[in-house]
Amino acid sequence: MPQHEHMERHAKLHGRRFDAEERERKKEARMVHKRSEFAQKVHGIRAKLYQKKRFKEKATMRKTIAMHNERNNKHADDDAVADGAVPAYLLDRQGVSRAKVLSNTIKQKRKEKAGKWEVPIPKVKPVADDEMFKVMRTGKKQNKAWKRVVTKCTFVGDSFTRKAPKYERFIRPSGLRMRKANVTHPELKTTFQLDILGVKKNPSSQIYTNLGVLTKGTILEVNVSELGLVTTTGKVAWGKMAQVTNNPELDGCVNAVLLV
Repeated sequence: MPQHEHMERHAKLHGRRFDAEERERKKEARMVHKRSEFAQKVHGIRAKLYQKKRFKEKATMRKTIAMHNERNNKHADDDAVADGAVPAYLLDRQGVSRAKVLSNTIKQKRKEKAGKWEVPIPKVKPVADDEMFKVMRTGKKQNKAWKRVVTKCTFVGDSFTRKAPKYERFIRPSGLRMRKANVTHPELKTTFQLDILGVKKNPSSQIYTNLGVLTKGTILEVNVSELGLVTTTGKVAWGKMAQVTNNPELDGCVNAVLLV
C-alpha cells in the first residue's frame, strides 16, 4: 500500500458513515464563512500571502465561469453565404450563423482591447542599465557607488520634489528634462506641440517607467485639450496616449505619434 493512503484503505475495508456526504456538504458550506472570518482577522505578511492566494483562486474561478457561459446565439459570419443567386434586397445583409460561442461581449471587449494598443513601433531594442545609468561616486574617498545619474531624457512632473541630495539615489539632470512633445496626428497628418502629462509605459523596464525616462517606443500621455478631440460619449478628451518615435537624447526633442 502506498504511503498516506490509510484513510482510503479504511474506507474500502469498512465503508463510510451513512451521513458522510451530508457532513461533507455542510463542512463545505461552513468553509465560506470560515474563510471570510479568517480574511478579516489575519494581519501582516500572512494577510498579504492569503490575499494573493485568494486573488489567484478567484481569477481561475472567473475563467471557469466564462468557459461555462458558452451558449447558442446568432452572430455575424461572412463565410455563411447562401448558395446561388442572391436577390438585390438581400445583398447588403450579413451572413448570420448560429453557433456555440463564448459570450459575445467578452470576445468583443478583447478585440477592442487588442485594437486599442496597436502602436506604430511594436518592437524596440531594450536599453541596458549600463547605457541608461552612469555611476556617481560619493563620499570623502569616493568609495561609495550607490548613486546613479540618468543619461537619457526624462519627464518630471510639476509636483515632483527632490529628496535631500544625500539620499537621492537616481539623479535626473535638469538639462535632460522634457516638458513638451511634438505629436503628429496620424489621420490629420499635422504636428502639434503638446504638454506631456506623464510616462505610461517604457518598454525597456518598469523602473524606467517610474523614473519617467523617454526612450524610443515609450508610451506617453499628452494634453490634447486644445485639439478639441471628443470621446465616444461626447466629452472633450483631456489626455491621450502617444508613442515616442525618435531618440530624444540624440535629437534634443521628443517626437511622438498620437494613438487614435
